Amino acid sequence: MKISDIQIQQVNDRISALIEADSFYGKKLREAGVSSVSTPEDFEKLPFSEKKDLREAYPLGLMTAPEEQIVRIHSSSGTTGLPVIIPYTAKDVDDWGIMFKRCYETAGITNMDRIQITPGYGLWTAGIGFQNGAEKLGAMVIPMGPGNTDKQLQMMQDMKSTVICATSSYALLLAEEIKKRGIGDKICLRKGVIGSERWGEKMRESIKNQLGIELYDIYGLTEIYGPGIGINCKYDTGMHYWDDYIYIEIIDPVTGKNVPDGEMGEIVITTLVKEGAPLIRYRTHDLSRIIPGECECGSRFPRIDVIMGRTDDMMKIKGVNVFPSQIEEVLSEFSEISSEYQIRISHLDGKDTMRIYVETSGSVDFLDLSGRIAERVKSRIGFTPLVKVVEVGVLPRSEKKTKRVIDERFD
Repeated sequence: MKISDIQIQQVNDRISALIEADSFYGKKLREAGVSSVSTPEDFEKLPFSEKKDLREAYPLGLMTAPEEQIVRIHSSSGTTGLPVIIPYTAKDVDDWGIMFKRCYETAGITNMDRIQITPGYGLWTAGIGFQNGAEKLGAMVIPMGPGNTDKQLQMMQDMKSTVICATSSYALLLAEEIKKRGIGDKICLRKGVIGSERWGEKMRESIKNQLGIELYDIYGLTEIYGPGIGINCKYDTGMHYWDDYIYIEIIDPVTGKNVPDGEMGEIVITTLVKEGAPLIRYRTHDLSRIIPGECECGSRFPRIDVIMGRTDDMMKIKGVNVFPSQIEEVLSEFSEISSEYQIRISHLDGKDTMRIYVETSGSVDFLDLSGRIAERVKSRIGFTPLVKVVEVGVLPRSEKKTKRVIDERFD
């Protein structure tokens, strides 16, 4: 999907602002001798931006609008070393709210819904992003924030919440608690808006079936506003993204070249109208693809597929490149196990070892099951892991994101 003439004009406007502000990317453009682009080919020659560039700009090297126009900052979650600080103008905050409102509307959520928000508030973009969009929609917001499951469930019952916003890990934890406490008949949820971590089909089915709700994948990252730049519709054929605010390319992560629509690659995002900290050709490291053609829902907005993983998720074990998504796909073939799993990689006696922990009920032969899983994983990745089967509920649940891969070789 080539960049349009209107989008090129918007990019040129952002290039001018970046150069004038002498922000980190403005300097990069000036050094590259770039002051504007005329064609899609010109655009594809622009230098990429990366998270390490953004860290080097700490604290306010990304600020492109005058300081008197900056009304807020956010910071990306889960990073090591210097955080990434993203400044927002009032228009940026408003634009983000408009995009998020579209997400709710695409999911069939209305101003008569009661939206319980469980992601974190503060420097992280999640909680306040969900709230901003819900208020734009005119829905009733229940801004719980993370944790305190007892209070979450009490408010969910008393306020008759109809929509839950959460990470997939916390949505699963809540679903299991509702089932355990036998309060399903007191819960009025009808939809869930889930974001911030990749989740497989098995986990989706588990949450959906236990809560009896429709689930929607929301996409976003702090560097590019936050959650709310894309969501799937009821036909669930990928996530619509708002191409009047962002332009998405899919590149080969090794060569950096654009791949044809429909092919898997790394998502690269350009913000078209962002004022506080515009980003051009930002490498997200998220893996997906552009879905060609029109969606059955009739939306004019283009689609990307669900996030399949990250380029930096790859583990090298026994000389083999392994992605967590490959293991997850194999585990999803076993109906006897829950959606929860954990991978531990260690280096023992001069060699790498991969252990996979899975959960099942007590009615299954643990030894037989572990052998079958190990055999199936070997046929997929080329070597045999150690598979440990445990009772349902033994693996940790999280109120935020669940850490599923623990590499002990570097501890």
